[in-house]
Amino acid sequence: MYRGLALAALLLVFVAAPVNAAGITGQYVEARTCDVFTGPCFANADTSLTGKNAVMAWKIDKGTLNNVRLDGLGVVAVVQASDTFGLKQTGPAKAVLIVDNKASKAQREALVQLVRDQAGELVRNIVAVESAEVDLTVCECKDEACVKLRAGKAHIETRCLDSKHDKACGNESAYWPPLAKGVKAKAAMAVEHGFSGKGLNETWKETDRRGAYIGSFDIR
Repeated sequence: MYRGLALAALLLVFVAAPVNAAGITGQYVEARTCDVFTGPCFANADTSLTGKNAVMAWKIDKGTLNNVRLDGLGVVAVVQASDTFGLKQTGPAKAVLIVDNKASKAQREALVQLVRDQAGELVRNIVAVESAEVDLTVCECKDEACVKLRAGKAHIETRCLDSKHDKACGNESAYWPPLAKGVKAKAAMAVEHGFSGKGLNETWKETDRRGAYIGSFDIR
């Protein structure tokens, strides 16, 4: 069960706030409502029709931001955009952030700042900041990995791809890049992902979507 945070107070911190990151490393996962590993015809078919929602998650292994230690904490951005998630967004977007409920006030502020820095315009308009357990589990499979994410009303579950010829698609090349900057990630199959919370006036649940990325990040 999660509780609301003082959003207005948090936003004051982010006005022209400098970012001083010291070796922040961790795991990253995202899933969106459009295909990211597919051929051009399928990718372009999503344009203006779907792909306007996404869940993005960061789980920190270790590191500090603005002299605040963030080891073991997680943060999630649930995003609703006006355009299909492709190479760039030309219209406004809004986001609900879910911050690790183990974080202190200073750590919450640092985690939100991290998301604002890594997700850019997608989280420029934050409509709500919530607190919940952020559980991101990584499972290794052959040369890749799969993840399970549970964070409040947001969730992602992926499976690994067959690098030779996956049954979901005959073209396992990543057409769209990851939404967050500075991540090293591979495309994955989103077995299920969605959001059932409030704040965006929209909820979704998808299964078997070629729309996920899993990987790591290293912020210096």
